[in-house]
Amino acid sequence: MKNIMYFLGSLFIAIASAFVANKLLGGFENPGYVLIGIGYWSMETSLIIFVISLIMGFYVLYIFFRFLGWLLRLPEQMKNRGKNLNFNRSQEALIAGLVDSAEGNWEKAEKVLIKHASHSGAPLIHYLTAARAAQSRGALEKRDEYLKQAAEQSPGSDVAIGLTQAELHLSEKQFEQALETLTRLHTIDPTHASVLKLLHQGYQQAGDWEGIRKLIPSLNTHKVLMEAEIKLLETEAFSKLLKQAAGRRSVNEVEALWSEMPDFIRNMKGVSAIYFAAMIELGSGAKIEGALARALSTTWDQTLVVLFGNIKSIDVASQLETAEQWLPMHPRDAVFLTILGKLSIKCGDEQKAETYLAKSISIEPTVPAYQTMGDMLFAQGDKDKARDCYKSGLELASSEIIRHIDTIS
Repeated sequence: MKNIMYFLGSLFIAIASAFVANKLLGGFENPGYVLIGIGYWSMETSLIIFVISLIMGFYVLYIFFRFLGWLLRLPEQMKNRGKNLNFNRSQEALIAGLVDSAEGNWEKAEKVLIKHASHSGAPLIHYLTAARAAQSRGALEKRDEYLKQAAEQSPGSDVAIGLTQAELHLSEKQFEQALETLTRLHTIDPTHASVLKLLHQGYQQAGDWEGIRKLIPSLNTHKVLMEAEIKLLETEAFSKLLKQAAGRRSVNEVEALWSEMPDFIRNMKGVSAIYFAAMIELGSGAKIEGALARALSTTWDQTLVVLFGNIKSIDVASQLETAEQWLPMHPRDAVFLTILGKLSIKCGDEQKAETYLAKSISIEPTVPAYQTMGDMLFAQGDKDKARDCYKSGLELASSEIIRHIDTIS
């Protein structure tokens, strides 16, 4: 349509120009003539005919060269038209693929996305979405192939491709591959929030608490998590690391972790109990006896009381004396009274031990109290009373188990 308008417009201008030239030159009595000679050949015509012929010749040449230009541009125009057609189809395929993925039609989405990826203006989205669809239907080899094609088709998109790859590996519990990818991305951009967040998730799911511990400063600096979440994560990391160090029976490692731990974590009863229990289990209870006593003087906790009673002190009499200083403040704590009974037995004062244990049982009968009392009586040779204590302890333990089962059901 555009070319027709050009043709008609130029034709109209040529005719109008010829008409005007005819009018202007026709008004003279002698309009003149034109003589053209070349060698033995000559041509003579009126000026009006010459001008009109010149105008029409210019028009014909104009049309010819426009047509010639159109012919020369035609292959490129056809190529661009094909590209535009493929591009539009790829855009439609991308939308269809995204819709199919959202609806769970994984195989259909995968096929339509890959078919038109090479003609798309955003092939990266095609390949990454197809990789997710392939994994969702369990085709992990296809997933890896699409991720490789994404890297080849979109150089410079390492972070976007790597994040998708790591996310897919994590969802399949392929922690080693995910962490390898995320570590590489972290090297490329140490401040990238999404990389840091996935690293945190990867370390946590893999149980790499040392990795989380090293990552926490970056999570805090770049505001990847809220402050409360970071503190909770740091507390969990140190707690797990303490347990792991205790499992490896490394006193030095446990002490090093405790010294590096922030004060707000050390002051948590649950965390401090892990530390004290680990040191006692590793035979280094004497090292923490003073610290545990100070902790109990500040914050009373029955778990810490039990731990204090389990310390193999080099001076049991002093240990008992320290514990008895808390008696006026906690005279009816059955657990504490049982611990006082145990410490009294260690000191050889069985009469005092019986008093503490009897009082503990009268306040709140417990299995440890009956067990300790029974062991002491058996050692004294009073087997009948010892048997009665063991029996009461077993009955109490049985009732507690039945009560626990009823609670669950």
